[in-house]
Amino acid sequence: MDKPVIILGAKGIAQAALEIFNSNDVITFGFLEEDEAMHGTEINEVTVLGNPEDEGFLKLIGKKCEAFVAVDDNKYRQFLVKMLNDNRKVQPVNAIHQSSYISTNAVLGHGNFINARVTIGTAAQIGSHCILHSGAIIEHQAELSDFVQVGAGSFINSNVKIGKGVFIGSGVTIVSGVTIGKNARVGAGSVVISDVQDGETVFGNPAAPIKK
Repeated sequence: MDKPVIILGAKGIAQAALEIFNSNDVITFGFLEEDEAMHGTEINEVTVLGNPEDEGFLKLIGKKCEAFVAVDDNKYRQFLVKMLNDNRKVQPVNAIHQSSYISTNAVLGHGNFINARVTIGTAAQIGSHCILHSGAIIEHQAELSDFVQVGAGSFINSNVKIGKGVFIGSGVTIVSGVTIGKNARVGAGSVVISDVQDGETVFGNPAAPIKK
């Protein structure tokens, strides 16, 4: 990456993203964060410049800087991505830890956060703006749609299909061939052996729907 990067967000995965960019010799120009109390502060010598919706900083993106959206909240993450797409005509870059393994014929979209020791297998398909935490394993031919979050140490087996906006907690196992519907949630430590419907929350071993 030739251009420096502006990180939208300064909490949660933002500091991990900074470490990833530093390790890949990518200069971080600064953070943009909605929490005004952080404006003007520094994180590892990188300044929190202002608000993510500040046009004065946003105009740098696409011309002088790349962008990465480091926001855990899925709705706000989607809002910021759409803002960059519509206003700046750019896609956020990927943040990929050097210790991760990505198969040469896996397919990656834009704006993904891929942390330490993540494994992405042969012919796996990862959409855009996903968050894959440390040690997650995405086996061969698994498919993740956009804005999916996979917790640390989770194991997504082969031929699993995961819909848009799904949240998967830490230490989850999803067995081969299962389909997870869009915006579903899987609780930490669960073992998913059957399909999960759109918007459903499941938990346990074997995972079962949580009654609302």
